[in-house]
Amino acid sequence: MTTSTEAVPDVPRRLRADSGLGDRVFRGTLRGGGLLVLVIMCLVGGFLTFRAWDALSEAGGAFVTTEAWEPSAGNFGIAAVLTGTLLIAAVAIVIAVPLAVGTALYISEYAPPRLRRTLISLVDLMAAVPSVVYGLWGLFYLQGNVIGLARWISTYLGWIPLFEVTGADPKDPLATATVYTASTLIAGIVVAMMVTPIICSIMREVFSQAPVGEREGALALGATRWGMIRSVVLPFGKGGMIGGTMLGLGRALGETIGVYMIISPVFVIQPHILQTGGNSVSSLIALRYGEASDFEMSALMAAGLALFTMTLIVNFAASSIVARSRSGAESDS
Repeated sequence: MTTSTEAVPDVPRRLRADSGLGDRVFRGTLRGGGLLVLVIMCLVGGFLTFRAWDALSEAGGAFVTTEAWEPSAGNFGIAAVLTGTLLIAAVAIVIAVPLAVGTALYISEYAPPRLRRTLISLVDLMAAVPSVVYGLWGLFYLQGNVIGLARWISTYLGWIPLFEVTGADPKDPLATATVYTASTLIAGIVVAMMVTPIICSIMREVFSQAPVGEREGALALGATRWGMIRSVVLPFGKGGMIGGTMLGLGRALGETIGVYMIISPVFVIQPHILQTGGNSVSSLIALRYGEASDFEMSALMAAGLALFTMTLIVNFAASSIVARSRSGAESDS
């Protein structure tokens, strides 16, 4: 008598482990915190949209192309302040990124252990300094000392439209210096000092996570310290560098008090960063909030909604870049 046996497919056995009450509570708390952040962001966006609806329905598509800001006359838009916001943020990032990269590399790769701890604390302390302190520094110290640099740049690089200063005569030693004050350059330098610690902290953390084996392998093959950094640390931290830069950009786009204290507000597109005059969305809101009527308040809410959306896009892009990078993937694992 023969018996036939049917082939049973191999199915992996599912393992179930009781994580315990503490782990389940902790996991639920984290999940609830993440959902709460998303809910708050949606509520903020919904609130701004609701309050800005009257102004947006009145202005329509001209809201992003109009330079003037006269809500009471029906002639208002964010073209000028949006351009100023982007220029100030661009100046800040151009100055802050080299400073942050150099500082982060020195702290993580060159500084002795005792000095490293001190420098990390100093960088974190700089990130905690209030914006008004940076604004006072820029207004009373930096502005008077940067005029010579601005005049030199406009003298030798004034043929570039970005560095042109209307109404300034570089050949006249008695020409007034007020055309160089309250400029986009000064505001951008102040904002750069604010965002540099943030960018530096992210880059330093990413650089310190570079694999020790690859570091030692590069040094064993005869690479110098800088050669090891160039071939191992910088490629590993590329995603973190880009993500930190974009997070700093998001911070620079929303800076208010520092820009408000320095910039001389104008409501025309001002592409000359060395020349007095400029504006930003956040400083516009701070300037007009106290005396705004109901409709003007709606217009300010619309400007805030545009800034909120732009900052949100930048931050989401930064998070996506960091998560897809090698350093971000290893930190998640």
